[in-house]
Amino acid sequence: MKVNIVELIKKELLKRCNESKDSDGFDFYEDHIKYVVENAVALAKKYDADVEIVELGALLHDIAMPSNIGPREEQHIYGAKIAEELLIKYNYPQDKIEAVKQCVLNHRGIKDLPRNTIEEEIVADADVIAHFDSIPALFSLAFKERNLNLNEGTKFVKKKLERDYNKLSVRTKKLLEERYFSIRKVLFNE
Repeated sequence: MKVNIVELIKKELLKRCNESKDSDGFDFYEDHIKYVVENAVALAKKYDADVEIVELGALLHDIAMPSNIGPREEQHIYGAKIAEELLIKYNYPQDKIEAVKQCVLNHRGIKDLPRNTIEEEIVADADVIAHFDSIPALFSLAFKERNLNLNEGTKFVKKKLERDYNKLSVRTKKLLEERYFSIRKVLFNE
């Protein structure tokens, strides 16, 4: 019987997410990661990329956060290490481990960490698109975690969506353009 690596990793991720649920009700999987995975798989199929690498990268891209390991601004570094440990545990091929690690490491769009493969680009794009799928989570971040007032929180969400949209690859930006401007019109009366 062939082991389904995606299901094993998803099970491990869900366990970590369930153990780390915040008192405010934020669920890393339900409020963010599931959207990243859905969008990543859809983009991988559309762009003819390695769906398994992309799906694993999407599942593991934020694993350091529910694992409560390392500071948030370095979660991509810790996440790549956790991804490697988990994939080694399940005897995943080393070349594929490296590809998944690069997806995790480069998903945030940091200048020093360029995206070198279509799979890395897809996971990064899917992470951005997930923010458009879960806008209430962004408002929760603004109002609950950052304790911003209505005006400041609204500006925060608007700027976050704008930064995210500008991080997208050219081809995915074209796919999301109409949706992005519709969101701006509805939420910010633009």
